[in-house]
Amino acid sequence: MNRRAFLSLSAVTPLASWLPAFAEDRTRPPNELAADVVIVGGGVGGVACALAAARNGLKVILTEKYEWIGGQLTSQAVPPDEHAWIEKQGCTRAYRSFRDKVRDFYRRNYPLTDAAKALPALNPGNGTVSKLCHEPRVAVAVLLEMLAPHLSAGRIRLLRPCVPVRAEIARDEVTAVVVQQLDSGREITLVAPYFVDATETGDLLPLTRTEFVTGAEARRDTHEPHAPGEAGPDNHQAFTWCFAIDHVPDADHTIPEPPGYKFWRDYVPRMKPEWAGNLLSWTTTHPITVKPRKMGFDPGLKLPKEVPNLWTYRRLVDRGLFTPGTYPGDICLVNWPQNDYWLGNLYGDRPEVATEHQRRARDLSLSLLHWMQTEAPRPDGKHGWKGLRLRPEITGTEDGLAMAPYVRESRRIKALFTVTENHVGADARAKKLGRKPGEFTAEKFADSVGIGSYRIDLHPSSGGDNYIDVSSLPFQIPLGSLIPVRVENLLPACKNIGTTHITNGCYRLHPVEWNVGEAVGELVAFCLARKRVPRQVRKDDALRQDFQAALTKAGFELDWPEDIAKTPR
Repeated sequence: MNRRAFLSLSAVTPLASWLPAFAEDRTRPPNELAADVVIVGGGVGGVACALAAARNGLKVILTEKYEWIGGQLTSQAVPPDEHAWIEKQGCTRAYRSFRDKVRDFYRRNYPLTDAAKALPALNPGNGTVSKLCHEPRVAVAVLLEMLAPHLSAGRIRLLRPCVPVRAEIARDEVTAVVVQQLDSGREITLVAPYFVDATETGDLLPLTRTEFVTGAEARRDTHEPHAPGEAGPDNHQAFTWCFAIDHVPDADHTIPEPPGYKFWRDYVPRMKPEWAGNLLSWTTTHPITVKPRKMGFDPGLKLPKEVPNLWTYRRLVDRGLFTPGTYPGDICLVNWPQNDYWLGNLYGDRPEVATEHQRRARDLSLSLLHWMQTEAPRPDGKHGWKGLRLRPEITGTEDGLAMAPYVRESRRIKALFTVTENHVGADARAKKLGRKPGEFTAEKFADSVGIGSYRIDLHPSSGGDNYIDVSSLPFQIPLGSLIPVRVENLLPACKNIGTTHITNGCYRLHPVEWNVGEAVGELVAFCLARKRVPRQVRKDDALRQDFQAALTKAGFELDWPEDIAKTPR
């Protein structure tokens, strides 16, 4: 059976019913695997997609580049950025289960104090950025626990570490994706009726010739108030190489001077609007006002309450929640303005250039640490904290840096529907679209497959833009933003959906990415069962409503209450 016949048969017959016969086909090469859906990328969206497909009885192949699945939560080491109502509403049932399991994991396995164990909304790090700051390896354990019954039953096959290297295409359909195992160099051909790009930077899109957009669109094309006058396809948000540290007051853990340290120590960003002085400084740019903002840093927690302390911003471990002696001190995740990297991009036409920018981003993060250890001004008038120590145990690496860079912006599909600032931006809705008094949510989408909320939060960019951080309204995720304009059987499940450079700033966060991935897993199952393709589901009102009913039954929230602004947070 050739791949074209495989794809055609799967469009009319659920693959799970005849996969064993295909698997035994002696004409199939030994390095070829087949499933109902191939998900390339095991980050937040990829895992959510696999869980949704498997619970619907589909056979799933899930690939991942790094040792840890979980993407933003794990290999990138960033605890979840979430909206204010997350403890009560605004996510899928499965994502809420993940959050509950993280807390339960701590209660079952960590020596918490009795008071901490009794906290319903336990926040292990008590970081100010999130209601659930936790260690990356806990997220890995929980995600593997959620996948475990499907892995054991053979519904999900996890391949790692591997990356996509090429694809096979027949007209408007992807027939196969070839991945390479990074440890052995072996190539494996993956065949399925559906493929999902859950990579962090939309790596399948160019390989499958799926139309996509990069960087910033021109205002004349999107009509967004904060879009630039001219398109900038190479103008991407900064990425960050995070790292974890603790502080041992009487020790010296100073690292050797990193390559490029003097450059980064003296570097003054050239931005529009102007950046506030040196990058390695406690004075940064306020994201909203774009004015200089004095930040504080003190592992001893002796700063005045009115001074923001970067030490507690993304703190992963608050030792006060654990029995004495569990940790010598708090553990802090460094994902700050000072180690955002914007002198180049993670992807483009020349991979060797992207690799060089990744190396320089790592040097920046190590330079920030060395500066904090040696030259950074302290509240007591001294300079440097020699006791700051990298914690490779937290990141699962030898050097204490995260396994992967924290990615804020991906290639994005050209979708049947693209969400713009005019759909979700608070000011844009109020001023340009006549938002009515008392309207607290973004534009309504009849094809909603989930909801989310976050400010439009764009970090400084490689094109020289300073922060763009504006208010947005609690929004929906339209099905049309998940469907490419042409390709029939490839779907996005990460930061590669139909948003713009601007609206990516509020659709890129952890719970939204989970919702997108889970919705795509449900969509593949629905399409195979109904013998339809995604664009037909969106176009046919009856099919769409049936699909939305299936989502609701699976624990999705498809709309916000209109008075959400009055709901206690």
